[in-house]
Amino acid sequence: MELIWYLVTWQYFNGSKGILQPITSRHMSLKATILILGLVWSIQAVLGIRFVIDREECFSHKAEYEGDTLHVSFVVIKSDSQWHFNEDGVDLVIHGPTGEQVHDFREQISAKHDFVVQKKGVYRFCFTNKSPYHETIDFDVQLGHFAYYDQHAKDEHFTPLMEQISKLEEALYNIQFEQHWLEAQTDRQAIVNENMSKRAVHKALFESFALIGASVLQVYLLRRLFERKLGMSRV
Repeated sequence: MELIWYLVTWQYFNGSKGILQPITSRHMSLKATILILGLVWSIQAVLGIRFVIDREECFSHKAEYEGDTLHVSFVVIKSDSQWHFNEDGVDLVIHGPTGEQVHDFREQISAKHDFVVQKKGVYRFCFTNKSPYHETIDFDVQLGHFAYYDQHAKDEHFTPLMEQISKLEEALYNIQFEQHWLEAQTDRQAIVNENMSKRAVHKALFESFALIGASVLQVYLLRRLFERKLGMSRV
């Protein structure tokens, strides 16, 4: 915010000359006010949640404007059973404001999807778990709204700058969205590795005990064999 404020306070782009020039006091208060209103108006709604699902869970998110971009991602983090890690995934169905199906995922462990809002209203996201075990899911929704400032600022030199700032803000939110998805993927992989390590340790212990048992059995059988041969030789 401090960097953006510095740029807007001291410089603006002169399209006719292609150079940066200082903003006069006549423009400063108007542009600063528009900048603040623009940044507040273009704040994007974000929903991030990590929950445990038994059979079915539904969430809703409201889209205020048509033409906005809705980003959706989810990752199945772990299963409640340490001996079973579900590779079948879960189902996710997205419904629009009038109940129409917008998109669906079937038996997915992780997925990302984004689409343009055609109708403003409440969108529903319903998860279905077909596994007999509880699953932990990381779910993230981001609603991106790009604001055009032609209706608010008439200065032809200032409008492109405001649009670039709004695009930069959109790009930063997209980066944050991607980071959250990658973090959930990392958590899932860490749990998978931990479960595999436990299984490997348990398998090694089982094999060790089996080997020890087989050795003891061999010693016992050899001892019985020698005792029988010794008894037969005495007779």
